[in-house]
Amino acid sequence: MISKDEKNELIKTFRVHDADTGSAQVQVAVLTARIQQLTEHLKTNKKDFSSRRGLLKMVGRRRRLLKYLRDDNLQGYSEVITRLGLRK
Repeated sequence: MISKDEKNELIKTFRVHDADTGSAQVQVAVLTARIQQLTEHLKTNKKDFSSRRGLLKMVGRRRRLLKYLRDDNLQGYSEVITRLGLRK
């Protein structure tokens, strides 16, 4: 799990307006941070299958959010992709 401070920092970085906490850009950024931490956990705990399933669900959710963002706001999509360093 990411800490509350890390999550707030991601929200401040990726928000669209001042009161934004749940836009697609913010959700993708938070999911990416959680995916990275869980990937590191699974490198050392290879038999943790329940966490692996959770990781796959998060990757799928991020993929759907990115697809929505690509269809709805192409400029925001490309900005999020480059800032997070994702391959697309």
